[in-house]
Amino acid sequence: MADAKVISPHEIQVEGALPADATAIRLVRSSDADIPLAVVSVKPAAQANSFVLTTAETLNSQDHFQLTAKGVDQAWDIAPSPLAMVVSVIIGSALINNFVFTRYLGLCVFFGVSRNKDTAIGMGVTFTIVGVLSGMIAWALNTIALVPLKLEFMQIIAFIGIVACLVQATDLILKKVNPILHKKFGIYLVLITTNCIILAVPLLNATSGATMLQAFGLSLGAGLGFALALFLMSCAIEKVNMAPVPMVFKGLPIAFIIAGLFALSFLGFSGLKVA
Repeated sequence: MADAKVISPHEIQVEGALPADATAIRLVRSSDADIPLAVVSVKPAAQANSFVLTTAETLNSQDHFQLTAKGVDQAWDIAPSPLAMVVSVIIGSALINNFVFTRYLGLCVFFGVSRNKDTAIGMGVTFTIVGVLSGMIAWALNTIALVPLKLEFMQIIAFIGIVACLVQATDLILKKVNPILHKKFGIYLVLITTNCIILAVPLLNATSGATMLQAFGLSLGAGLGFALALFLMSCAIEKVNMAPVPMVFKGLPIAFIIAGLFALSFLGFSGLKVA
């Protein structure tokens, strides 16, 4: 395979010889190999022996493409760089598709430990560590054992077992290292085992056939997104506690209102437009 990469939303730079006729070039997404993308023009690039293809359709730099040309034996496989892919998955799961503010998962722990900033930060760090470890172990178990042995129906049980073991280990370590923080967490530390986010991540990795880097990015991004949600909520709650909130809104009602406002703001990351 020769080198090729997406350099703009409508351009691909290709290293190697290409025909000048755009109709002799076939560009497809790897996921839709039967649907060719229209190539508008072919022109020489600034680099020697390189060409720039201009397409009519907008290209996503995170997609995989295949490029062939009539009369040219070589083919081009255009894939995103591993670093760019991991960064995009982390940003996507932490901000654009935040599990708390856009998917409304993990609300039990979210509302339970967001009353205090120090507790929220500690839970965010703990949750991220457990989430990354459980996500990677679950991905390895699913890839190495469950899928080859046709045991996909055991995924939920296996993933919950992995999370339970990690949470139990975290509970014991935290009790020895920081008993004050352990006491502040209370029952919510154990509830990580049944947290929707901590279980959703390995299930999403398994159902989407994610690679190891994609699984790591989703696990880390989900943990960072949950930690960010806890921190923002704890800061807002501390400010609200010093404000004259009407009696009818004190407690969970005002917390739900604040969470709703955060959810609206996070929808802006996905390009929400108001007509």
